[in-house]
Amino acid sequence: MPSRRNGSSKDEDALLDAARDCVLAVGLRRTTLTDVARRAGVSRMTMYRRWPDMATLMADLMTREWSSLAITAGSQATGGTARERVVDSIVRGVRALRENAMFRRVVELDPEVLIPYLVDRRGSVQDAILAHTLTMLADGAADGSLRVADPHLLSRTALLTVHGFVVSAATMTDAVTLSALDDELRLLLDRYLRP
Repeated sequence: MPSRRNGSSKDEDALLDAARDCVLAVGLRRTTLTDVARRAGVSRMTMYRRWPDMATLMADLMTREWSSLAITAGSQATGGTARERVVDSIVRGVRALRENAMFRRVVELDPEVLIPYLVDRRGSVQDAILAHTLTMLADGAADGSLRVADPHLLSRTALLTVHGFVVSAATMTDAVTLSALDDELRLLLDRYLRP
């Protein structure tokens, strides 16, 4: 994703990589701009010129990491019909997010950071996933495999459905596997999108 700030994206990626490494090492809440600057080998002023505070840096980091991860996983979708590709894309994206080291670290150490995005407002990651899903739904409308409905409603309902499979699936693995839950998600989405 292109940066919202001035400076080359290569330089910014190096700083975001350093921020990711800090989050993996000590968690999101314990990471400081000074820690990131030290790890990246730059001055604190270099960090402050790009990000005025940790919240802004972490928002950019989460957007970069998780948007591209979900969309890349989704672009590898397979299936003969549009519905099969949309479902496969969503399930692959769920699995990729759930298995992502940074996402797991945030859930493990700083889960409260995710709560506003689950109950109060959408974030840029969710917006990117919605946009990607809308594109897939529009591309697939011609083959008749998708239910005719408002694509905004379909994409938002699918996103609300997968929140639990991304954030809470591990709480349900006492009697079933994650793979079995993913199979059920696939079935649920397929039946929801079927004409």
